[in-house]
Amino acid sequence: MDSPAGYINWAFISISVPNLIVIGGMVLVFALALILPFPHSTSTKSSKR
Repeated sequence: MDSPAGYINWAFISISVPNLIVIGGMVLVFALALILPFPHSTSTKSSKR
């Protein structure tokens, strides 16, 4: 924790490894939210008015 974080340099983009891990996790959670179905109740549609 006392040493500076490593950086990844790609063209004009420079990002630290911990920030890249956080961004990757956020993209993963977003992708899972799009792919996984929304939870729904098990009641029938006819009883819901």
